[in-house]
Amino acid sequence: MRTSRSETTTTAGGAAPRSSPRPGRQAKGGGPVGSASVSGRNEVVLSGRLGSEAEERELPSGDRIATLRVVVPRPPLPGRRRAGADEPRRATVDTIDVVCWTAVTRRRALRLRAGDLVEVEGALRRRFFGGPAGPQSRYEVEAAALRKVSGGGLAGT
Repeated sequence: MRTSRSETTTTAGGAAPRSSPRPGRQAKGGGPVGSASVSGRNEVVLSGRLGSEAEERELPSGDRIATLRVVVPRPPLPGRRRAGADEPRRATVDTIDVVCWTAVTRRRALRLRAGDLVEVEGALRRRFFGGPAGPQSRYEVEAAALRKVSGGGLAGT
């Protein structure tokens, strides 16, 4: 199985650039918002509980990575049917795969315990790899920064 970091390019999502941006408003990188030099932005900020402890592994390329899953509660959508008073309410969550490529983020990830509340900053990446059914892909967050917000909510952590 071959795994590698893939390069992902994002675009402005089809929004037409402003012909005259508001004075003083700057995009990251110094140019005004809506200028031709801003081609897109790929930033992710997650805050949630660690589903299980991080796993470290070595790729065939020799790179070492740590992978973890962050469970993020999803607020109910307005206008959705609510469960009756006698029905148990199920929590709706998103489980996000996070990969740590740098030594700093790997070390931090490996010190975390299941149930810890964490905050992750990074970028969304699409990774391609070979599987039993042929080529496959997966989206994950590549962590640039990772920090523990508070201790675990599970027994024994």
